[in-house]
Amino acid sequence: METLKYKTSLKCSGCVAAIKPGLDRMEGLKNWSVDLNSPDKTLTAQVETGDLSDKIVETFERAGYKAWI
Repeated sequence: METLKYKTSLKCSGCVAAIKPGLDRMEGLKNWSVDLNSPDKTLTAQVETGDLSDKIVETFERAGYKAWI
């Protein structure tokens, strides 16, 4: 299992709710959380295998937000 961290453009729990469906149904993404108290609004994602980085970024973009490493 690998842990990935992203800076995000999320601002509140409503923003997190907007990305939740896309992240929850992503194959290979075992666990994720967003720290809204950090200055970078950090997403921590635990991935099982493979490179999901592009898929995570695309999921954010489809929801109208940004994520970057």
